[in-house]
Amino acid sequence: MQLTARPTGTPVTATYWMSHAWLGTHVEPGVTLDVAAGRIAGVRTGIDAPPPGATALRGLTLPGLANTHSHAFHRALRSTVQVGSGTFWTWRELMYRAASRLTPDTYFDLARATYAEMALAGITSVGEFHYLHHAPGGTPYDNPNAMGEALIAAADEAGIRITLLDTAYLAAGFGERPNRHQLRFSDTTADAWAERASLLKGGDHALIGAAIHSVRAVPAGQLATVVRWAEERGAPLHVHLSEQTAENDACLTAHGRTPTRLLADHGVLGPRTTGIHNTHLTAEDIELLGNSGTGTCMCPTTERDLADGIGPAAALQRAGSPLSLGSDSHAVIDLFEEARAMELNERLRTHVRGHWTAAALLRAASTDGHAALGRPDAGTLEPGAPADLTTVALDSVRTAGPAPRLAAEAAVFAASAADVRHTVVAGRHVVRDGRHTLVEDVPSALAEAIAALHG
Repeated sequence: MQLTARPTGTPVTATYWMSHAWLGTHVEPGVTLDVAAGRIAGVRTGIDAPPPGATALRGLTLPGLANTHSHAFHRALRSTVQVGSGTFWTWRELMYRAASRLTPDTYFDLARATYAEMALAGITSVGEFHYLHHAPGGTPYDNPNAMGEALIAAADEAGIRITLLDTAYLAAGFGERPNRHQLRFSDTTADAWAERASLLKGGDHALIGAAIHSVRAVPAGQLATVVRWAEERGAPLHVHLSEQTAENDACLTAHGRTPTRLLADHGVLGPRTTGIHNTHLTAEDIELLGNSGTGTCMCPTTERDLADGIGPAAALQRAGSPLSLGSDSHAVIDLFEEARAMELNERLRTHVRGHWTAAALLRAASTDGHAALGRPDAGTLEPGAPADLTTVALDSVRTAGPAPRLAAEAAVFAASAADVRHTVVAGRHVVRDGRHTLVEDVPSALAEAIAALHG
């Protein structure tokens, strides 16, 4: 197509015509979006048909989805950990077993396939909570960030953005040395963690952030080192928080305070920090998180799979904690399922319907998730935002029937990842008509990568 120029002189490199677009408050029919240098250069409404040279996206086009919390290698556990019963702690033993078999090469293969599955689900950015740093036994690789760099490269080849949340994981519990499985995770001290993490480099598709695995895995006296590292870089900081009552009990025994209070006392909470799960909180905990502007990432499919419980998402948001969503252990990869599960879980807990509108749930799955990953300019279909889009079919057996003005409700409360038809990242068509354009056969790539770990 003929290039046209923005007022700044940057040429338009692609034009997308959307039969219906979610503009944050409503569904707008007939919208054209121009892309220049990977960003949205212009948005025009009232366009009834695709202009010459435009690529048509038929369905409901949303801002690209943000998967705020991921452990890529957990994708190898799907179905295996659903056999029989057990607890979070027995599940963890199976997780350790999978982790013990990964190398930089096999991790790249698994992550590439997993991130490609995310792209097929409309996810354009992932927060990878990365703690699998070293070789078995804890020996650093010749390249101390070989595993993290494998994840960054995997996201690039799968066509999505990544915020690599390099994770400090130093102890097995309060006052306990890492067990034999956790030696791969540990840098021994927060200073050593910071030295290694400082060698990581981002790029156009990759940001580098930090994470504290949990209060049980980073001694209280070393929390400030991780906080300082993130502050100096203006980087996001994430932390698993009160996922299990056993963690709360152990923290009370060791420190005489809840995990949230411990984090507050050591300067961890704040607007760049996101607590993952935030399931078992006191009223004071909720107030501390809300007043500090600390975010909350809910991962409902994992939380119910592991029988963790239902977190107080509505109370946290009322207190001032922005909500985002993650697929975490990847029991499924489907942000629409995560969004509606947050609402439906709250209905079960309270016996009341309608805690969040479809608009609010879409915001958690996009705008606020991107902000939690260090991309506050993403998650909207507005000029200047990254040209990251996902289009959901409105004519599948799940979504057909409702009037177009209810397309957002259909997407949140009825659609699944299988209804994603297009995913665009930085203006590049990564998923077209339900097929990944960069990874030719995603199911085979997943099967092969997982078989390599179980073989």
